[in-house]
This record gives sequence, C-alpha cells and structure tokens, in this order.
Amino acid sequence: MVGKLLLRGMLAGLIAGVLMFAFAHTFGEPLVDQAIGFEEAAAQAAGDAAEPELVSRTTQAGIGLFTGIMAYSIAVGGLFALVFAFVQGRVSSLGARGTSAVIALAAFIAVVLVPNIKYPANPPAVGSPDTIGVRTELFFLMIVVAIAALIAAVSLGRRLSQRFGAWNGTVAAGLAYVVFIGLVQYLLPAINEVPENYPAMLLWSFRTTTIGMHVILWASIGLVFGVFAERQLGVPAGVRRSAAPVLH
Repeated sequence: MVGKLLLRGMLAGLIAGVLMFAFAHTFGEPLVDQAIGFEEAAAQAAGDAAEPELVSRTTQAGIGLFTGIMAYSIAVGGLFALVFAFVQGRVSSLGARGTSAVIALAAFIAVVLVPNIKYPANPPAVGSPDTIGVRTELFFLMIVVAIAALIAAVSLGRRLSQRFGAWNGTVAAGLAYVVFIGLVQYLLPAINEVPENYPAMLLWSFRTTTIGMHVILWASIGLVFGVFAERQLGVPAGVRRSAAPVLH
C-alpha cells in the first residue's frame, strides 16, 4: 500500500512541477533577467570585468529550470506520500483529501513561509558571496526549527483538545507555535545585504513570485494527491468517515 501511495505522490509531484515551471518561467525568469541586468550594470560602473557565462540564459531559463523544478517537485511528492502514509489514521479522523490538504498546508508553513519571513529569497546582485554559506545554514536551521516546532504544536494541540475541547486546544497550540517561532526569529541574526540603490519593486516582485511558486507546488500536491489517495484507499468521493484506515 505504501509503495502505491509513493508512486502516486511522485505523480502528484510531477503534475505540480509542470504547473510550477509554467509559473516560474512566465513570471520569475523575467525578474531574474532584470536582476542580472542590474548586476552587470553595477559591475560595469565599478570597472569590474564581466564574468564568463558558463551556461547560457536560454538554457538556464528553459531546460535547466525545468529539470531542476521537476526533480525537486517529484522528490517532494514522494516524501509527501510517505508522510501521508504515516499520518493517515493516526493523527486525526480526517479522510484522505482532508489529511492531504492539512499536511500540505502545514508543510508550506514550516518549510516555506516561516523560513522566508526571516530569510527571504534573494535575486541576483543581492547578497555577498562571502556569506552564502552562513545564509544557507541559517535558512535550513530555520526550516528544521519550524518543522520540529510544528510537530510539537500538533502533539500539544492533541493533549489540550482532550482537556479543553478541539477548538480551544487547536487555537492554544497555534498561538504557542507563533510565539515560539517569533522568539526564535528574534534571536537568530538578521542578514541585510541589499544594495542601497537596488530597485525595491524588483526585490519585492522576486520574493513574492518565489513564494507563489511554492504555493502552487504545495497546493497542487495537496489537492492532487488527496484525490489519488482517496481512490487508492477506496474511499468514495464525498463520504466522510469517523476514523480513517491506518496504513502499514
């Protein structure tokens, strides 16, 4: 059963990857071209020699972008299916579609939204090459903390729900998660390496487009895999069960 769900998760990731690529190629790549143009103009004004182009922009924005997105989205879809197989029937009584949607939303918050609040994506010409290692480590640290805190919040919410009711328990656990994440982000070092004359709209558009790409990825996987899982588990559409089957 888990193997079949894994294949369906990878298929959902493939579908999500196609949609994500279409969005990134249409809305993201023009912003990258603008950022590269700014970077080249700044280098020329400073008298720096132009760096050799190892891979053409056509390749980067085409087959390179497609290959990277597809590999990432298919891998995410597979991991998503494994998480679903573990969670389904153990954490809540939601059906396959509901469980899939909740996992996707939680993953988006922990893997994308929370880390990007503290360390948002940067376009070309933003960020020093000397600090890329530190910035990468801090970003992934924020992901690990956000995921661990989310798991702890779910556990806390279940315990509080037994004592104070589902609504109160969920709200209390959610508030605890927000407070903890806020404290962690306050304690972690801030990084601001945006050039003074960098176009504000370009930076804003790049970062919001990056978030948009991940919205498409996780929403597509959550919705598409939910349909696939429901069919695989033999749950008729529109039928709600009090307890979902536990997968082994």
